[in-house]
Amino acid sequence: RRSSRNTSSTMNPNFDDPATQAEMASFIEQETQRSVIQAVVSKITETCWDKCVGDPDKELSSSERNCLQNCTERYLDASIFIQNRVMQKQKASK
Repeated sequence: RRSSRNTSSTMNPNFDDPATQAEMASFIEQETQRSVIQAVVSKITETCWDKCVGDPDKELSSSERNCLQNCTERYLDASIFIQNRVMQKQKASK
């Protein structure tokens, strides 16, 4: 049996409402962060795979695994370093 409850407020949100705007801004920020993370993971995978793995066999060799691990760590270290430098420059220019 269907509920007779009115769901029009959830079907048609009031976008002029500050609470709705805050909720939408939070959702957009979370989705943007998720997208950035996915892009970074994809770039790391592509870059390190191309650098470390020739013709993959049934299993990666220990040198390929080590190379992938080192490549990933260096890529992340460099990304964090660059991000911190950009934030420092932004703070200094304010």
